[in-house]
Amino acid sequence: MITSVCWRVWATVVPEGLASRLGNDEVGWRPLRDAPLDDILNHMVQYLPAHLDASFAALSDSTRRGVLLELGHADASITHLADKFDMTLTGMKKHVGVLEQAGLVTTEKIGRVRTCKLGPRRLEDEKAWIESYRQLWDMRFDALDEVVQELKRKEKVE
Repeated sequence: MITSVCWRVWATVVPEGLASRLGNDEVGWRPLRDAPLDDILNHMVQYLPAHLDASFAALSDSTRRGVLLELGHADASITHLADKFDMTLTGMKKHVGVLEQAGLVTTEKIGRVRTCKLGPRRLEDEKAWIESYRQLWDMRFDALDEVVQELKRKEKVE
């Protein structure tokens, strides 16, 4: 019961255009506050496209974020990255593999050296997803401000 109430309080209308940007136009978005709880949870489970999952999973680790920052300055070998982050070559290969799977890094083997460089993905979809939630929270805070102002007006009248 408490979970149901919480979901209904926080659920709102998905901002216009969000569904199409995330490839979910066919879902038929509607105000979630009017939807049954199991329907809300079902939509949440299917919400993010797979490439966003891979990107956010890759970015969730501070070492991988550091590798991206390092590669933003210059291409580097896996050995150089392993030394820079004080880890084993095998550990760094695993981190680079996760970044490569997400399309954030590419590697090229030249002789015995595997060189890493930033991949073709520029995180535009991730940026759009984050921006849509920023807009959503801005709308929620604006609505909360209106409620607070209304309560202050009522308090002055009494």
